[in-house]
Amino acid sequence: MNLYNILVAFNGGQASITALKYAAQLAGDRGHVTALLAHSTHEVVDPNSAWVPARAREIIAEANADILNEIERQFTVVSDGLGLDDRLHFTRAAGRVDAVLAEHARSFDLLVVGQDQAGVDEHVTLHPDRIALMSGRPILIVPEGHDATARHAHATLAWDGGRAVARALSDGLGLLEDQGQVTVLTIGDEAMPRPVGDVTLHLSRHGVAATHEHIADTPGVARALLAWCAEHDPCLLVMGAYEHSKFREDFLGGVTARVLRSAPIPVLLSH
Repeated sequence: MNLYNILVAFNGGQASITALKYAAQLAGDRGHVTALLAHSTHEVVDPNSAWVPARAREIIAEANADILNEIERQFTVVSDGLGLDDRLHFTRAAGRVDAVLAEHARSFDLLVVGQDQAGVDEHVTLHPDRIALMSGRPILIVPEGHDATARHAHATLAWDGGRAVARALSDGLGLLEDQGQVTVLTIGDEAMPRPVGDVTLHLSRHGVAATHEHIADTPGVARALLAWCAEHDPCLLVMGAYEHSKFREDFLGGVTARVLRSAPIPVLLSH
């Protein structure tokens, strides 16, 4: 796949380090990788308030700067072993973290983020599902510690016939072509309209050996999908996000959110 311009959400957490290494593998010999440190400007105490002493303002500013500088230092340490040289870039941007990443992602081929945000400072915490909704670009979520160089027999497309997964298929087609073998996975009610034959034919015309497998949706779509991925160990899961209302997904927990939290493999998400 021609990924010449990859954005990575880098916040200093171990998951973002894994994401950066994964992006470097995707970039190959020609692609550029930009690590973006998106950080919030929100403060528990407003340092600009008249009642805040000047020295307290300095301490708050220094503490914030120390957090960001430490993250940049971690990037520098990791970057030495990536082999990208002048094709690796680092930048900072302040604002609402998810919105900042979504806006920047629109000028890139792909946004790569880490899966686990636990233990990350709240000023740099991000939400991949929200970014997918806002950005209009595909997002690749990588589990912490995932080995980007490991070989796998196939990739997986979670197909429900909807608009979102059709977009995900288009966004991820190059990655699926590179893999060469794809399992088109359907889950649950087989009576649902899914032109699976058309999808496997489409993939075959792109040089991809595609097979179809159907599984039951017990004990739920998300758990069934995660269990299948854990058992069959594909290199990548391609899926659509939020085919139903975002409020309904949040209220019920959401298939998308559950998969993103727990998938043992990278997930390419589009909306």
